[in-house]
Amino acid sequence: MKVTTEGMVLPPPNWQGLDIRSTPREEMNLYPLDTFPYEFVGREIRIHFEIPEFTCICPFSDFPDFATIRIEYVPNERCIELKSLKLYINSFRQVKIFHEHVVNVILEDFVRACDPLRVEIEGDFNVRGNIKTIVRASYQRPQQADK
Repeated sequence: MKVTTEGMVLPPPNWQGLDIRSTPREEMNLYPLDTFPYEFVGREIRIHFEIPEFTCICPFSDFPDFATIRIEYVPNERCIELKSLKLYINSFRQVKIFHEHVVNVILEDFVRACDPLRVEIEGDFNVRGNIKTIVRASYQRPQQADK
């Protein structure tokens, strides 16, 4: 057991002795996000997606987790194509992943695909064990210096 400087005894990270493993990122096999050109570059719009049937697998219990995923973004030069977003989100169904990691993986892939000006991802997970979990992650594109 680990003892803190204050003398508190902390349990080991996996104190129940369970084999808790998320699916490694390179093994997730997520469908790629496709994009199309945004024809009104310079005109700021907000695009909001609500995806009420997100599912993944809890790495702790191996039971399915259910959530509504909300994505709001301001496009830069490219927009996300909806069919690829649907297939991307559906590809999480067999992925073992913690709630806290879901939104970060989606955020990383979203930014990599379309380089938005801003984006916020929210995972609103169904109640599990009498606890409601809502996780948010966001990104803002760095300002470009005037030329």
